[in-house]
Amino acid sequence: MPDAFTTRVLNIATGSDERVVDITGDCESFLREAAAGREGLLNVFVPHATAGIAVIETGAGSDDDLLSTLHTLLPADDRWQHRHGSPGHGRDHVLPAFVPPHATLPVVDGRLALGTWQSVCLVDTNVSNHNRQVRLSFLGGVGEA
Repeated sequence: MPDAFTTRVLNIATGSDERVVDITGDCESFLREAAAGREGLLNVFVPHATAGIAVIETGAGSDDDLLSTLHTLLPADDRWQHRHGSPGHGRDHVLPAFVPPHATLPVVDGRLALGTWQSVCLVDTNVSNHNRQVRLSFLGGVGEA
């Protein structure tokens, strides 16, 4: 009998540039094992004060548009009260108010129920933190698949 709750932590190297990292494949891989054909919910959570989770289209420029929009809304300059770290780092601490650190997604027949162009992405604007963790947690019905 599969467990009703299963969790795994991904370690993702984001490097020293602002990035939108598509983790959809990692989510799907986790669900093949954890969901085993069942229905439930996948929670994706990044336990960092300067990163978020977004469900967006990738590969057609939307990921770059998101980073550009964040630069417009949250400029990396000296206006921020929170001033430790790299110049403008205070804006990284405001990011989770715009790109939350979590997403909860439906799982149907053991698979993510995303729209055609939707991807699950880690959004990281903190150029000083090169490694991130993302916790994937599946909550599903108990019983046979």
